[in-house]
Amino acid sequence: MRYDDPRFVALYDALNPCAPDTAFYLALAQPAGHIVDLGCGTGLLACELAKRGHRVTGIDPSAHMLRVARARPQGDEVTWIEGDATALPFVGAADLLVMTGHVAQVFLDDAALLATLRAARRAIRPGGAIAFESRNPAARAWEDWTRERSSRCVEAPDGTTVEVWQERHAQPDPSTTGRAAFTTYCRYASTPEDTLSAASELRFRTLDELARLLRDAGFARIDWYGDWNRAPVDETSRELIAVAR
Repeated sequence: MRYDDPRFVALYDALNPCAPDTAFYLALAQPAGHIVDLGCGTGLLACELAKRGHRVTGIDPSAHMLRVARARPQGDEVTWIEGDATALPFVGAADLLVMTGHVAQVFLDDAALLATLRAARRAIRPGGAIAFESRNPAARAWEDWTRERSSRCVEAPDGTTVEVWQERHAQPDPSTTGRAAFTTYCRYASTPEDTLSAASELRFRTLDELARLLRDAGFARIDWYGDWNRAPVDETSRELIAVAR
């Protein structure tokens, strides 16, 4: 999803409201002092963590996303950094580092994700943890990326109704390649001729692939969950949620 367009950014919170994943990360953070939210987006989670008394650093490459984040309640209590994992050496030791919103899938190459995980390992103090989620390829989420299956309507900040849907590109089966490319469309009811579109590509990794990268990055213990209620991973799990130390 392209977040250099303010119109997409304006829809982000409507498309990604507080949900069970938010509750999972808030509960996980309870004993932590300093929390780093890498890929913090519009800061919904980061500001809620600050509201609960945590010291929070939010990092995101999108200046437009961070503009929204700074304007939130508690936004002035979070340290915001425009950047990526290369900023981690400058934020101070973290008790918990999170990468939410399936950020891990944005790294198409293993080398890129491994570099981020290694940077995270160096940024986390002894006894601290990293937590993130990735869609389980066994659930074949990409099969729902058609207009018929993915279309939904949300309300833009100005009250306009917007239809949003995804359409997967014709390509080899992602269960074989591990990659799925798609385009997100946003069609405004007030100006249907003005339809926004943004192309994206995500990497789907198995639990074994993610575990190998985490171990290579220096994490010795990994707890896995298949849902936000901390259910174990099985063949029906839509998520692969890792908490590694």
